[in-house]
Amino acid sequence: MGQAVKSADRAHVFHSWSAQGLIDPLPVAGGQGAYFWDYDGNRYLDFSSQLVNTNIGHQHPKVVAAIQEQAARMCTMAPGFAIDVRSEAARLVAERTPGDLDKIFFTNGGAEAVENAVRMARLHTGRPKVMSTYRSYHGATAAAINLTGDPRRWASDSGTAGVVRFWGPHLYRSHFHAETEEQECERALAHLEETLAFEGPGTVAAIILETIVGTAGVLVPPAGYLAGVREICDRYGVVFILDEVMAGFGRTGEWFALDHYGVVPDLLTFAKGVNSGYVPLGGVAISAEIAADFDQRPYPGGLTYSGHPLACASAVATMNAMAEEGIVENAARIGETVLGPGLREIAERHPSVGEVRGTGVFWALDLVRDKETREPLVPYNASGAANAPMAELAAACKSRGLWPMTNMNRVHAVPACTVTEAEAKEGLAALDEALTAADAHTAAGA
Repeated sequence: MGQAVKSADRAHVFHSWSAQGLIDPLPVAGGQGAYFWDYDGNRYLDFSSQLVNTNIGHQHPKVVAAIQEQAARMCTMAPGFAIDVRSEAARLVAERTPGDLDKIFFTNGGAEAVENAVRMARLHTGRPKVMSTYRSYHGATAAAINLTGDPRRWASDSGTAGVVRFWGPHLYRSHFHAETEEQECERALAHLEETLAFEGPGTVAAIILETIVGTAGVLVPPAGYLAGVREICDRYGVVFILDEVMAGFGRTGEWFALDHYGVVPDLLTFAKGVNSGYVPLGGVAISAEIAADFDQRPYPGGLTYSGHPLACASAVATMNAMAEEGIVENAARIGETVLGPGLREIAERHPSVGEVRGTGVFWALDLVRDKETREPLVPYNASGAANAPMAELAAACKSRGLWPMTNMNRVHAVPACTVTEAEAKEGLAALDEALTAADAHTAAGA
């Protein structure tokens, strides 16, 4: 069966972000909780949460049942109608967003959420430009990919999208010659404000940030940084957009990552964990001021599947299950008592681990050739032979029953928010063993 699935895939499926002739997709037979398995009976602990989105784990019975029940009752209905599960999903999201972010525009995923948030900001301000950071990912649609600050943007960069990029804070690889978190925060804010000043504040509609940068390295902002960006936006009349697509819905041990910082954006984008990707869903939470712009004039945007009933039903079930079962609290506890301490212990044992970063079930190891120089284990955007150390690490993880998430010179530890202490320790033990493959490429291991 597995071979038949693989053959059909190779014959007909065109995969994203891939050279089609160089990939070897694993035929997957099923999943449950923190695990999935192939047709040969090999079981993997999912330390990637697929694309950091199955926050509630695979096949949560309450969410599966909600989708089944909704399908039996009403599979679909156009966005222009008021339906119970759409209204309830919006209410439950608004209940958890801060401030007056009480109006919810539903999309099919995170990229479309970013696309519409940017459109709203430009319409609200009448300004063309949007500022975003290097080391970021905001999606693969037209505006979102141009806002992205990693190499996935390069092939689609129009150079005319009205995007201005700047450096966000990252003390381990500081662009500001900072030696402390306080210095990094102060200098990063000064850099942002100077960039804004030279661009002309009256031309900038919005600043968009991932609250905690995800794919580009789980970069936790220093204390005061997000509050400082909020103050700059207020001073210059710039819309502040926080991208919570990856960091939201329990991933960081809070409902939203912004809850760690007490900051309220003007627009908040979400997707992924809102229903763990069981049915495609994303959205924008909109402030009262921006929502009021469209009280008497139409909002020029929409999607056939906006607020799709099956997606909304799964979101309602997901949010209710997370609340009833203490899943957000579990993510915080596992991060504080198991993943954080365990990863820091691993870092002490392995010359390839330069830094450990994260919170909740959202962690990354920055891998290096030399801890003193902090030279990355592989070059930026490495591929082929240059990426061999990371490929060997990934293979070593998989051979031990651990499915990792790797990107550039990092391995991320991002299991489901439902992960148990025993499962988290199982993953750490496998990762600890697998890292010897990376150690062999360090100055100490050479």
